[in-house]
Amino acid sequence: MSDIADIRSKVAASTTFKGLGPAALGITGLMALAMGIGQSLFLTDPLDVPLMFFGGWVVIAVISVALIGAEMVVRSRREHGGLADSMILNAVHQFLPAGAAGAAICAIFLRFAPDNVWMLPGLWEMLVSLGLFAALPSLPRSVAIAGAWYFVSGCAVLMWAAGDESLSPLMMGIPFAVGQLLLAAIIYQSYGETDVS
Repeated sequence: MSDIADIRSKVAASTTFKGLGPAALGITGLMALAMGIGQSLFLTDPLDVPLMFFGGWVVIAVISVALIGAEMVVRSRREHGGLADSMILNAVHQFLPAGAAGAAICAIFLRFAPDNVWMLPGLWEMLVSLGLFAALPSLPRSVAIAGAWYFVSGCAVLMWAAGDESLSPLMMGIPFAVGQLLLAAIIYQSYGETDVS
């Protein structure tokens, strides 16, 4: 049985993962844009209320993971049959280190370096980039475009915010909205999407 599990794991690692769906990715991009606009309207200075600012983004991240995960399970079972569980596990293992690093950096900054929380948006964008590049062997090659977007936008946000150590909801909303919508378009085009579920 362990040999069969090992074979499944190796096949899953060398197969293009078709569990990501454009619908959930697109919705998460729109949610990021809505959160960025909403916080821009209602938070006059996010540095005065960093827990409220980042709390909103953590909620968006949790909802996004749930949406993407639910669609991933449904699509993987349809696209990969008996390999679905191995494919999902492989995809999660590739992206998990970047997600864990993002959560740890947020907790450390909020607890021990609150004066540096202005760096979090750019760092999170760069970590998403690293997660996408780590998962690239299992995804369509064009996902590298989305990975590059997140890396460049993370660098740009860090440079922009460093001038006055500012924090803006649009530093999160625009890069994540564009990144997720770009990723949705890439996945849609790569898989020849005909049945968005």
